Amino acid sequence: MSKVLCVGAAVVDFVFHLETLPRLPEKYGTDEADIVGGGCAANAAVAIARLGGEAFLGARLGDDSIGDLILADLEREGVDVTNVTRTKGAKSSYSSVLLDAQGERQIVNFRGAGLVLATDWFQNLEEIGAVLTDTRRVDAAMDALQLAAGRGIPGVLDGEAPIDPVLMSAASHVALSMQGLRDLNPNADIEDALLAISKVHDCWACVTDGADGVWFTDGDAVRHVPAFNISPVDTLGAGDVWHGIFALMLAEGMGEEEAIRYANGAAALKCMTKGGRAGAPSRAALEDFLKEKTQ
Repeated sequence: MSKVLCVGAAVVDFVFHLETLPRLPEKYGTDEADIVGGGCAANAAVAIARLGGEAFLGARLGDDSIGDLILADLEREGVDVTNVTRTKGAKSSYSSVLLDAQGERQIVNFRGAGLVLATDWFQNLEEIGAVLTDTRRVDAAMDALQLAAGRGIPGVLDGEAPIDPVLMSAASHVALSMQGLRDLNPNADIEDALLAISKVHDCWACVTDGADGVWFTDGDAVRHVPAFNISPVDTLGAGDVWHGIFALMLAEGMGEEEAIRYANGAAALKCMTKGGRAGAPSRAALEDFLKEKTQ
């Protein structure tokens, strides 16, 4: 069983399903809503656990009822939350998520208040195969990526804007969203932007773009892996699932291109199921999906 350290956000999402996303400052109603766990690192950790990996979560919560809710859900999913930092009197993070009939979303996130993320326990983890971190807390992300570099294992940065360049230099793998890429290089084309990032920061780099697939660096070239053709019903958490499975596949010794294919498959299956990370697949479901798509 491969082990992955996931560092970053853990929240709870209050999800409301609507025909169309609101445009006016008035009251809206719905007959369908969910309360689901969220956050980049937490979602990735759940995706890893569902595929049979061992996920250790480094996140920060308050000692409030929201924090209790977040931890209870992660424990049910089999994520190791032993070292999640809980700060007395702090407020945990949560989000309001609106989803339309096409699966597109609007998110308003309260990032919490008074939260602290301890990282001194990272060094005590044994036989970690990869590290995955988001960009929310630069100091904690740096500690995680330096751990990966020191142990010679993949250090994957989930590149959501804003991105501190120091994190890209510390990572072995920078996996950007298209929004993250455009925040760094608003006017460059995809190939030029990825090659510049790879050269300046001495890392492998890719950008995920939903239905348009993934572009990635291969030496001095940029290659493309297409997305799977599906009809999405809920894109919430798809990018987080992608990053979690990509990191897990690297931890298992898979090459980047094949890891992208597995991550694309997991994200596609997630998008075909409502409920945020509730749609993260099992390994059997993912293997069956990939086998079907190659026939």
